[in-house]
Amino acid sequence: MTELYNIAALLLVSVFIVLLIRGFKAIAAAQQSDWGKSWMNYLDGLNSLFCQRYHRLQYTPIVLPDDGPAIVVANHISGLDAMLMIAASPRPLRFLIAREEYERFGLAWFFRAIGSIPVDRSRHPETALRAALRVLESGEVLALFPQGKMVLPGESHKIKRGSFWLAQQTQCPIYPVFISGISGVGTIFMSLLQRSHAKLETYPLFHWHDENSMASLQAVLEGRGN
Repeated sequence: MTELYNIAALLLVSVFIVLLIRGFKAIAAAQQSDWGKSWMNYLDGLNSLFCQRYHRLQYTPIVLPDDGPAIVVANHISGLDAMLMIAASPRPLRFLIAREEYERFGLAWFFRAIGSIPVDRSRHPETALRAALRVLESGEVLALFPQGKMVLPGESHKIKRGSFWLAQQTQCPIYPVFISGISGVGTIFMSLLQRSHAKLETYPLFHWHDENSMASLQAVLEGRGN
């Protein structure tokens, strides 16, 4: 009887090890970007699996240059948005986000880990803009939500000029994406927990000097880009 228990225990351990190895391989295969650290790359793969398997993300990869600065902008409808953008990006994204979201319990570690830049809108927002400018000048990809807050589908909120100012200072293009299909729209944690049929659509890039580019970007972020 003892031998049977030992054999059963060995089988269970073997199955666990096989499943663990398969899990690590799946996570490694799902990795989208090279963050320069193995644990961050592992986190990137986990995020991709979470978005694709749990939230059923359908997306067109964000087409970015292999190197050099770029700005990715999106509409902001939930706490899931940044994770979806990371899952669709071939390069690491540095987010410019409101301080109250940056310091939110349960998510602060994530935003710190990916090098996000908090914006203190009530005091010195220009400090964050200067930090964002340094990110672009170092050749990284900056991601931000030009509407400045969560804007629910069907609502309209004038976009802020920060993304165009940064693009003008660095002469880099703006890559717009539109997010939809989120179950917990308007929430932080519920949007992470409730399964979605998430969708991320990419649009042609904008240049800061293009005529009517602000109005065109506003239309894209409100779902009127087609």
